Amino acid sequence: MGIDPSANIHSSAIVDDGAVIGADCQIGPFCTVGPQVKLGKGVQLKSHVVITGETEIGDETVVFPFSVIGEIPQDLKFAGENTKLIVGKRNRIREHVTMNTGTAGGGYVTRVGDDGLFMAGCHVAHDAQIGNNVILVNNVAVAGHVVIEDDVIVGGLSGLHQWVRIGRGAIIGALSMVTADVLPHALVQGPRGELDGLNLVGLKRRGVARADITALRAAFLMLKQGEGSFQERAARLADESDSEYVREMVAFITGDSDRGFLTPK
Repeated sequence: MGIDPSANIHSSAIVDDGAVIGADCQIGPFCTVGPQVKLGKGVQLKSHVVITGETEIGDETVVFPFSVIGEIPQDLKFAGENTKLIVGKRNRIREHVTMNTGTAGGGYVTRVGDDGLFMAGCHVAHDAQIGNNVILVNNVAVAGHVVIEDDVIVGGLSGLHQWVRIGRGAIIGALSMVTADVLPHALVQGPRGELDGLNLVGLKRRGVARADITALRAAFLMLKQGEGSFQERAARLADESDSEYVREMVAFITGDSDRGFLTPK
């Protein structure tokens, strides 16, 4: 506990008593670290960074200047309850990024996975649950209670409405406002966030087998043109496809959600 002797802390930084600073951490000029903060091994705070609240930062994460991580939620219902922010390993949190702790209404925890890139000016609101290998491009706004699964890219200046879920491997084009759930591996673009096909480039880059890509294309077409409601079409897919990627899409559609879905046009 306390400050590991191998940590390098600039003389102008303020580290409150009670903070846990891991081995080989680097805390640069004019940073502020609160008393409930835990920094893992090799964390770097470049300069002018504020880490506050009950916040955990995973190993080898780098936080760039003027970011504020772990402040209280921007939620008028927040009444000062004890909530957390947990950030995983090897994230790159660029300039002016803000990430808030959770609320009682959202499970008390905001959580960020591993190996993410959060470009300048992004905001991650209370109770958001963000997976691994996620990229938020400049000035993306993630509202409260949003779920972003692994391998998602959100284009610059986009907004994700509260309670929305973004499925694994999806890509959101720049300047999009997303107000409904996005299927796994989907491509969304346009000012009001319309579903515009599959993220084929992302699937190929991740080495997904051609058979699975073909199955996803067929599934997308069935969801678009098949008989019955959207949910009924998805249920039939579960019986008709052996692809794990199609089954993942079906599980996403039939899972719990407080929003509707962006559906194929």
